[in-house]
Amino acid sequence: MLPAAVLFDFDGILVDTEWAIYQAWLRTFQRHGQDLPLSLYTRCIGSDFDAWSPKVHLEDLTKLGFDWVELDSARQVEIRAELEKEGPIDGVLALLEGIKARGIPQAVVSSSSHSWVDGWLEKLGLRGYFSEVICKGDARRIKPAPDLYLAAAQRLGVDPGGCLVIEDSHNGLLAAHAAGMRTWIVPNRVTLGLDFSLAEKVAGGFHELRAKLLGN
Repeated sequence: MLPAAVLFDFDGILVDTEWAIYQAWLRTFQRHGQDLPLSLYTRCIGSDFDAWSPKVHLEDLTKLGFDWVELDSARQVEIRAELEKEGPIDGVLALLEGIKARGIPQAVVSSSSHSWVDGWLEKLGLRGYFSEVICKGDARRIKPAPDLYLAAAQRLGVDPGGCLVIEDSHNGLLAAHAAGMRTWIVPNRVTLGLDFSLAEKVAGGFHELRAKLLGN
């Protein structure tokens, strides 16, 4: 049975932003003689630094304080430069078109800010596929809390149990599961090693996901 609505995470699902963000953080650590293992960094993927903070971790490792306003600004410049020519992840457009053709509403649900997510959706011409875009600030709590996903279901006027969530992170999976939604995972090179045992399905990519969901 097709879902009543399909809810997409953003970072690492619609656009492969996660690797560039991780690499920028890794360079910050390396400049101060420290490492940032991927297995540690992934604690904050899909959420914010309340879940786990690389800033606090670097300060603990170095016993130093940092001007995070300046470092954050410089890191954003690095990330945006690296992602300048990035497009949608392979297979995403075909999936969005297939879901749209069947009249199923779609939404983006992200723990990132509207300025980040909306900017990318407009830049890549994806905004028109989504009835709603729910981001940090649109609900009381972000992932791994269920609030953002529940807000999306409410705005779309559908029962949470009828929604299918497409995620790439453990925090996102926890949020969707807590909202009572089915969750399919498409891991990327940052999240590939995470625990997705709560997911209904784990797909190797969006072409595979499209075939499982839409049958072609």
